[in-house]
Amino acid sequence: MAVKFQSDEYFEAANTAMQSSEAVLKEAKGRNVVIQIVTTDYPGIGEKKTFLKIIDGQPSAGQGVIDDPDATIRQNYETAVALDKGEMSPQTAFMEGKIKIKGNLMKMMQLQRFMQTLGPAAKHIEREYEI
Repeated sequence: MAVKFQSDEYFEAANTAMQSSEAVLKEAKGRNVVIQIVTTDYPGIGEKKTFLKIIDGQPSAGQGVIDDPDATIRQNYETAVALDKGEMSPQTAFMEGKIKIKGNLMKMMQLQRFMQTLGPAAKHIEREYEI
């Protein structure tokens, strides 16, 4: 059954996928980072805030505002969907100015391999997008 992109059900499935993936956990090991993600132009909402955290090597994601994140990523809905579908890499999106990052860029750069493990870990999650 498909889940709505960035819904509570989506994040529940994504958290299960991350926390049961050896590749994700290997790349998360020993890391502590908190990222606020702001998606603009979200259909029916406007701006949506979500987060990605790794605390003591344990990754999690969800909806909501994070106090004092290490970095904040801003992107529009179209870019968020392209990233989620694997049609664009985070590096390409950044280089093309489709995502903007404020905060600790060094921590973000250290997460490249971690980010590459997320797509394969969550590819089995069937999603619905609002386009």
